[in-house]
Amino acid sequence: MEIKSQFTYRGRAFNVVYKDGVPDEITTSGGVHCYCFYNDTLVLVGYADGDEWTPPGGAIEQGETYEEAAIREVWEESNMQVLWMECIGYQDVAAVDGHGRERQYRMVCIVEPYGEFEADPDGDVSKIKLIDPKEYKAYIHWGEIGDHLMARALEMRERHSKQGR
Repeated sequence: MEIKSQFTYRGRAFNVVYKDGVPDEITTSGGVHCYCFYNDTLVLVGYADGDEWTPPGGAIEQGETYEEAAIREVWEESNMQVLWMECIGYQDVAAVDGHGRERQYRMVCIVEPYGEFEADPDGDVSKIKLIDPKEYKAYIHWGEIGDHLMARALEMRERHSKQGR
């Protein structure tokens, strides 16, 4: 599936092209966001500078694969261990003004806590929340792409649990 969209972030407009699955060309820069499930809950992270909630995620660091970045970001932002993950899809994001382009990977993960969440080493995330996945629209406002990602994440989690892994 391919979904085209636009969004504005901090006053800048961006075009987005989302596609399901793993891309033919893997980049080693950009970002990741992970739809993490702990038991029957969805893990969300909140930022100190507002009331914004998102799935854990962040930038791919130099030398990392997107999978390694996903594992690191989930640990840093929620103190959770990734037990299983799969790529839901990816989106290419380009600033309308032509200054900025990146690929963002979207993952589904099964996680469990290492222990209590204390703090994000980068200081961005100040809180975590475990919610019923059916309530995600109260927290995540990513439009058609976000709705599609959540539906795919739930399907993939269900398929994984039926396989008994």
